[in-house]
Amino acid sequence: MVIKLKSVLACVFTALLMGVLSLSVHYTGAYAVFFNGTPRALPIYSVDREEKVVSLSFDCAWGVEHTDKILQALDAGNVKATWFMVEFWTEKYPDYVAKIDKKGHEIGTHSSTHSYMSKQNAEEIRLELKTSSEAITAVTGKKVELFRPPYGDYDDELIKTASEEGYYSIQWDVDSLDWKDLSATDIALRVINGAKNGSIILMHNNGLHTAEAVPIIIETLKNKGFSFVPIGELILRENYSVAPDGRQMRAQ
Repeated sequence: MVIKLKSVLACVFTALLMGVLSLSVHYTGAYAVFFNGTPRALPIYSVDREEKVVSLSFDCAWGVEHTDKILQALDAGNVKATWFMVEFWTEKYPDYVAKIDKKGHEIGTHSSTHSYMSKQNAEEIRLELKTSSEAITAVTGKKVELFRPPYGDYDDELIKTASEEGYYSIQWDVDSLDWKDLSATDIALRVINGAKNGSIILMHNNGLHTAEAVPIIIETLKNKGFSFVPIGELILRENYSVAPDGRQMRAQ
């Protein structure tokens, strides 16, 4: 009798646990991933490409002390990259915005205030995108199409609002962690070991050892058969979906 009671209680506990997990999975989004879908509006972390091609990107939110050396390294390697600029950085260093643009690099917005934009409403998001893009366009004369959320922080409303305003939201699948002031070797190894076909690599314009790492990354990845293009040339512009892991795929 005791054994039967324990069995019944175990069944009841299991059923309750499954119910709780089901609710948890559903509301956290794992439910949709499990059933081959996602309820989240996702940015692009990487691109499904057969070719060995990757993109270097640099976030610009503070300082310019190491920026010239990065540009020299990119020139030496004949590599064009994508630079994401915060509005206050753009306004403080318009000469660098112009210099980066004239060298043939791509420029996207990194917001106006570098805030956690998942905490903003749609109106605030639109204003951040509008004013930050206008500041870039005022210098380059070019339309801004790419957006990287500050801190990699986003929610459905941010990604959907950015899309409605004509922006492709861009994350990364390879993080150099150069902002932690790792050595040039450690930065380069993180990127080299993490790079795959269609990878988007995150770096910063004013990392302490970023400029030293860039030539190592370019030379080593080229020796491995990789080529480099700006993110705007890496991504698909239409007829695509984004997988639960953030990989942009051509629509079937």
